[in-house]
Amino acid sequence: MFEIGEYVVYGVKGVCRIEDITHIDISGADKNRLYYVLAPIGDANGKIYVPTDNQKIVIRRVISKEEAEKLIQELPEIELLWVPDDKQREAKYKEALRTCDYHAWVSIVKTLYLRKKERVAQGKKVTSLDEKYMKAAENELYSELSMTLGIPKDEMEDYIRERIQNAAR
Repeated sequence: MFEIGEYVVYGVKGVCRIEDITHIDISGADKNRLYYVLAPIGDANGKIYVPTDNQKIVIRRVISKEEAEKLIQELPEIELLWVPDDKQREAKYKEALRTCDYHAWVSIVKTLYLRKKERVAQGKKVTSLDEKYMKAAENELYSELSMTLGIPKDEMEDYIRERIQNAAR
């Protein structure tokens, strides 16, 4: 069980702060059940009520600084999530996002970055599907790394690129 004040990653809502652990008095909710009251980072008015015994949606602690640094070092070795069929690709991306696994997010970002490069080189546009999942995966990954490393989210891509380039030297 998590504690009040802790930061967690919750489903596709991303990084949230646990504001409270309480019974809630909302129509349709089990009044005997304990709930986490989550506040999504970046949404000042947002509140999410999640049963503490929830089994459907992944909730996990935010990555530690050591894990974040290790992940960045391992980025070049993380495998792509290559699926040739468009329908199957979207299903794979959705599933990867739902797992709350930052390795899966990296796989999506790497795959779609390479796919984008290939399409542009062929004179083609990036598909809206690819754009959608690239933004979603980057948002999840960069939000979590930003929080853990204390680097602004909009600087994460440059920070990661710089770290990888320096490691390659």
